[in-house]
Amino acid sequence: MTDHTMLSAEEAGPDDFRDLMSGFPSGVSVVTAVGPDGRPRGMTCSSVCSVSLAPPTIVVCLRDGSPTLEGVLGSGAFALNLLHSGAESVAVLFASGDPGRFDTTPWHSSPTTGGPHLVRDAHSVADCAVTLTQRVGDHVAVFARTRQITRHQRRAPLLYGLREFRPWTVG
Repeated sequence: MTDHTMLSAEEAGPDDFRDLMSGFPSGVSVVTAVGPDGRPRGMTCSSVCSVSLAPPTIVVCLRDGSPTLEGVLGSGAFALNLLHSGAESVAVLFASGDPGRFDTTPWHSSPTTGGPHLVRDAHSVADCAVTLTQRVGDHVAVFARTRQITRHQRRAPLLYGLREFRPWTVG
């Protein structure tokens, strides 16, 4: 006989939710933007989803109050850097909130990009324009139209699940 434990919506807390979502591996990205002071902002994000092909639209969920969200909302644009399998240390760095993260990570930005491209650590980057935002709990869902896609490297994607980073493997 199998033991099933059921939690009601009132009983399921943040730790229960983290456990649930850890069993749903996803790709790892860093969302970057330019802050109101002209300085780069960025944070690790695994809450990314394609929404539409026509027009090409994605949604990223960013922590409410984060400097990265401030940059995204202020500029109306961002870059979605999809990390390759060798970029675990950068995923951890951008999740840490370390204010010097752009000092130790190679990046490039221009007037045509939505935010800094992590040229060493991203296999692909989507430059996006914000079209809609929706606050949900302690995060903001940011919908954006993909304007430009750049392939930086042909390497396997980095995945995160069960609280561990792993490369995509074909077997």
